Amino acid sequence: AGDGPFHKRRMSVENLQYSLNATVPVFLIMVLGYLLRRRTRMMDQRFADYLNAFVFKAALPVQLFENLSTSDFHTIWDGGVVLFCFLVTLASILLLLALSYLLRDRSIQAEFVQAGYRGSQALLGSALMQNLYGGNGPLALVLIGAVPLYNVAAVALLTLMVPGGHLDRKTIGKTLRGIVTNPIILGIAAGLLWSLLQIPQPVIMQRAVESLSVTATPLGLLALGASIDMKKVMGCWRPTAVCTAFKLVIFAALFLPLAVALGYRGEVLAVILIMLSSPTTVSCFSMARSMGHDGTLSSGTVMLTTVLSAFTFTWWIYLLRSLALM
Repeated sequence: AGDGPFHKRRMSVENLQYSLNATVPVFLIMVLGYLLRRRTRMMDQRFADYLNAFVFKAALPVQLFENLSTSDFHTIWDGGVVLFCFLVTLASILLLLALSYLLRDRSIQAEFVQAGYRGSQALLGSALMQNLYGGNGPLALVLIGAVPLYNVAAVALLTLMVPGGHLDRKTIGKTLRGIVTNPIILGIAAGLLWSLLQIPQPVIMQRAVESLSVTATPLGLLALGASIDMKKVMGCWRPTAVCTAFKLVIFAALFLPLAVALGYRGEVLAVILIMLSSPTTVSCFSMARSMGHDGTLSSGTVMLTTVLSAFTFTWWIYLLRSLALM
């Protein structure tokens, strides 16, 4: 029968297989970057830093522009979903910020907060929605509601909490300039404006944007892998584990029941799940390194959430489908 035990087991296996196909290749590229530096010496830290700068200043902004500029917001717009995503993201940031003051090592506060709340829906959300529903659906609503706040908060945190930094007029001015001129925020703003004005994209432009945007993930992952120092990662395993728990389990456990209570179902609930429980985005590491931080906590959280999300995300999908919510 369609709802019998065999059918349920088959769905569970299919979801696990898809999640593994989506996340394991990401992890393998990180491993390749690690091996290219540690075993073959084809990459060094200086080259990895150059790659990080390219990803942060060019490839990721273009990728976000492509995701947003090609979405039809006039058709799928839902202000309630956008507001929900914004408020949940803000609550997540404030909760992690409060917890960060319990850390013994205050130099990793900004990385702790950023790695705990920033998901990779811009990179993995589209693929996950294609698998679940055959299209992106309302994924753009999450990008509007959460991603700009992701980046504004990250710039502010990484600037104000840089090791050796302190809050004064000069620091506040630097933070505001950093937010306004942040390449990722500029990419988001350009994509939103392009979509809202429904500006057509010539084929030449489309192909150029696509060619550049697809370099963001592999190059970012290679640089991340090359920069990983396993001794340092093991040295901060406790905050890494806490970040991972919040990113994959705790936030979803806190806010999914609220989304259900507000009446969200199907595709909308799926994109909210992606926002709450997707693995930490690679751009956390790129931004941390580019803005004067060590990056060890960020890289460790990206690694751990990427590996474990294949199982946690499958469990969330299975739970919601079992409750007939998706």
